[in-house]
Amino acid sequence: MAIEQPEKFKALSPAQFFARYREIAGFSTPSRALYQTVRELLENALDATDSHGILPNIKAMIRQSNENTSYYTVTVEDNGIGIPPQHVPNAFGRVLYSSKYVLRQTRGMFGLGIKAAIIYGQLTTGKPVEVITSTPGSRRIYYFKIRIDLKKNEPVILERGSWRKVRDWHGAIVSLTIEGNWSYAKRYIKSYIEKTAVVTPYANIVFVMPDGEIIYYKRTIEKIPSPPKIVKPHPHGVDLEFLKDMINIHSDKSVKEFLINCFHSIGEKTSIELLKLAKIDPSKQTSSLSEKEIKRLAMVLRGIDIETLIQIRDTTKANNVVEMILEAFPWLTRDHAKKAIMYVNRELRDKIRKKKISRLYLKTKPSQLELEHVEALAKALRKFYPRIRPPSSEALSPLGEEIIVEGLKRVYQPDFVVAVTRKPASYQGHPFIVEVGIAYGGRILRSIRPQLIRYANRIPLLFDESSDVAWKVVKPRDESDRTGFDWKSYGVEFPAPIIVLTHICSTKIPFKGVGKESVADVREIEHELRLALQDAARKLRVYLFKKRREEELRRRVYVLTRYIPEIARSLAIITRDSFRGDNLESMLIEKLVEAVSRRTGLEKERIMQVIKSVKIGG
Repeated sequence: MAIEQPEKFKALSPAQFFARYREIAGFSTPSRALYQTVRELLENALDATDSHGILPNIKAMIRQSNENTSYYTVTVEDNGIGIPPQHVPNAFGRVLYSSKYVLRQTRGMFGLGIKAAIIYGQLTTGKPVEVITSTPGSRRIYYFKIRIDLKKNEPVILERGSWRKVRDWHGAIVSLTIEGNWSYAKRYIKSYIEKTAVVTPYANIVFVMPDGEIIYYKRTIEKIPSPPKIVKPHPHGVDLEFLKDMINIHSDKSVKEFLINCFHSIGEKTSIELLKLAKIDPSKQTSSLSEKEIKRLAMVLRGIDIETLIQIRDTTKANNVVEMILEAFPWLTRDHAKKAIMYVNRELRDKIRKKKISRLYLKTKPSQLELEHVEALAKALRKFYPRIRPPSSEALSPLGEEIIVEGLKRVYQPDFVVAVTRKPASYQGHPFIVEVGIAYGGRILRSIRPQLIRYANRIPLLFDESSDVAWKVVKPRDESDRTGFDWKSYGVEFPAPIIVLTHICSTKIPFKGVGKESVADVREIEHELRLALQDAARKLRVYLFKKRREEELRRRVYVLTRYIPEIARSLAIITRDSFRGDNLESMLIEKLVEAVSRRTGLEKERIMQVIKSVKIGG
């Protein structure tokens, strides 16, 4: 009988974890790694500029190594705020060290991507990262050559130096050598640069490829989106662990002071009402809260939302809807639950009467709840919860309609372009803003479906389009699938030359997976996307119908124009005795052309071309 060996336990540092599972951060293959490295460096460069009110001048270059053809050096230079020299080693040499751990919109959330790229470079080429940086107002430029000690998750400084500035430059130059595959990565990287240029018409972007090709997007507008501000967390967006961390930081405050001072949208009255629901004394010190009290407080702060109810409906073991409500929100009473059910039946009485939906009873099973039931139930239960203002949108920085229009014009040169920015909304305590742009005609190629370009916090999303909530909204509706968008109602017949841009900005984008390439089907986001698309499509419909009327008018005019030579000839014969001259017929044609041009707006040259194509019989 074999004797089992005892299990061996050991800890991994964050750096070792990402070295071992690098595909989690997008470094699964050499081609994907090259794309991901360009993306991480470019996004950091843009965050260092436009997020601080600086018009970006970005220079990116990929060079193939002479010593090994599979090695590529990626270098990105920006004119941003730079990095203080004391923070450079940790910013590039310590995983999970970043300036982005605050509540505001940024392109990246954890500052992890650049460290993952550095680790990948170490594992494949053994080369360290090189950083040159200077902050505004500094008199010196600093240079670092750094690698990461994977075991200790600490920076190892191989070289460092500084020199006096000879010109007023600030920003950062980051250079990294990795193993890559340019031939496979090229189309993704070019697509990424193009889509980045769409949402940054205020940036000068120069990109030099290994094969010598240079892409240059010149700045066409000097307006930058307003930088986001750091805000307090909204109570509905707080989970249990986050609440514990906040309590540890503010352990010297009373619970009431803690809620008022540390959360957005909570004042004196609201804090007392929330603590009453949580059954906690407002004067109690946060440091003396028990585990049960903290858990109760977290559940109360979470509030009442549709997603929570749907999750409870799909997972609960409760026998009826009343028990389900008390399980989801234990601070509610059975009387609250009964009143909520009565409210749902009143709210949905028309659908119940037409037998489109069933009536709710106290013994109705959770599995029998339709989506309409859940929505009405959430609305009813909110009546027993303190009124709390939505989360602040100051932490967000939408592109704005002017920038979207200018960006689409810069890259695609369409005949028609429109953009819509929706008002701020929220899901689960997280604020978000949805924007949609439509470009039509011009250099856009015809396609059997809308060409969708997606963005989340200004980052282009290139992969997993079909699983994104934006595609669920934008895709053409057909007979077999009634979801999607009814483009025919807006005058769009496929194949059509149309591009749809969607942008979601939020302090927390609900990505579907660790790859962060598609946004989850959050009902509130889907609803806002659909409203924005409908608004933009209505303006497109006006343009298309006007264009078709003009084309029909021109077609009719062209038909009439073909008769001008015959009319001029007949008039010349009739008036020949009254008007002498050899060029009478030519003069009449000219007068008729002027009259048609004046009445229709058509150019004389185009009318004359039609006339010249007409042969008059003898």
